[in-house]
Amino acid sequence: MAADFVTKQDANWDLERGAFNILIDQEPAGIAIPRSADDVSDVVRSAAADGKRVAAQCTGHLAAPLGSLADTVLLRTAGLDGVVQIDSAAGSARVGAGALWGDVVPRASELGLAALHGSAPGVGIAGYTLGGGLSFYARKHGLACNRVTAIELVTADGEQVRVDADNEPDLFWALRGGGGSFGVVTALEFELLPLSQIYAGALFFPADQSSDVLRSWQEWIADVREEMTSVWRILNFPPVPEIPEPFRGNSYTAIEAIYCGDAADGEGLVAPLREAGTVGMDTMAVQPPQGIAELHMDPPDPLPYLGDSLVIGDLSPAAIDSLLKAIGPGSGSQLISVELRHCGGALSRTPEGAGALATFPGSFLAFGVNFVPMPEMMANPCLAGRFQGRTTALRRRHLSQLCRGALRDDQGVPAGDRGPPLRGQAALRPRRSLPIKPPGHGLASATACSSRVISSTRPGRPWN
Repeated sequence: MAADFVTKQDANWDLERGAFNILIDQEPAGIAIPRSADDVSDVVRSAAADGKRVAAQCTGHLAAPLGSLADTVLLRTAGLDGVVQIDSAAGSARVGAGALWGDVVPRASELGLAALHGSAPGVGIAGYTLGGGLSFYARKHGLACNRVTAIELVTADGEQVRVDADNEPDLFWALRGGGGSFGVVTALEFELLPLSQIYAGALFFPADQSSDVLRSWQEWIADVREEMTSVWRILNFPPVPEIPEPFRGNSYTAIEAIYCGDAADGEGLVAPLREAGTVGMDTMAVQPPQGIAELHMDPPDPLPYLGDSLVIGDLSPAAIDSLLKAIGPGSGSQLISVELRHCGGALSRTPEGAGALATFPGSFLAFGVNFVPMPEMMANPCLAGRFQGRTTALRRRHLSQLCRGALRDDQGVPAGDRGPPLRGQAALRPRRSLPIKPPGHGLASATACSSRVISSTRPGRPWN
């Protein structure tokens, strides 16, 4: 088998099994690192021969739902990053399963094109996209999974197939947002947007104006154009030396706005937001699409954190009061970031030829996150042995990165894994008898996804 294989006896075991959230302690039966689709087929067949499952994972931004990997071969797809092709005339891209958004967004932007990317350049394209893909252009252009035009994968029996609207249309439908266990994706093709300039950036206000800013934002989005996607946030920066002034030890409320219509109209559309409070920093500007790659200031490196999200249908005055009481000024909240992302628009309409996840329910997506204090994390002896000495440095590096995202001089200023794996013969069946639900049933997560699991019950070996 040409793929590299890593076991607990190898020096790089801890590095290769790590998830993006370093609190997630993945303990697979073994780790395979393929470099080609043929390698993936070999891994799947060898795992099947030994009665093992296969979990394909790129960056592992949301690894927790996979659960125990005790009888699973973790297939890291980072080596499948050699294919990144952009056809500017057709307005499309082809990428390997190991490609990240940072491999595509700058190149597409130089050609006057934009992708329905996430909020972090370091997120894997395949998992994010096939899990739904909620981008900064989603209110106008919908979910990223419904811009996919073709997918290449290895099925549970090791067969390599290419699916699209004409070839295996049921499987093509299921792969776009339908959950895991259909196979290991090795490459995909998707549409790009003809977009050379956008109007985007962020407005920062003092935290004690959170109520006024949030209520003004709520009024503003009531009739805002679908080309405008925006996010309201509260940010709490700890008082550590790595944080530059004016952020160090301070809290802010902020509005991020991304307008993908005529960039010349952006200034006027955002103007009412500047009246919501005292603007301490304004990074709104006309810029190419690549300028917003770090707008949201997501961490570039693995960290110990806890976060959760919630889809909200209506943001009532009572809900705003409850939210601010819980996380606003004077609440004592230590969450480093809490946000409300405006949804609706194209996200609420089913596009022609949509996949299993056709729409995103709700008007808002709420998300809160914080770092896990080191003493609590280090109480776990396994984690302590794995991460002692590097976690604090990573945490501080992210805090510095978070501020740099807002301080860039050029005004330029998001995934996740599949749910618990299916087991047994149903997930092993050849592609013509995969357990696919008909269109209209079921939803999958629209956050970044970077893992898939297929199961096997057939008897043989190379993992021990």
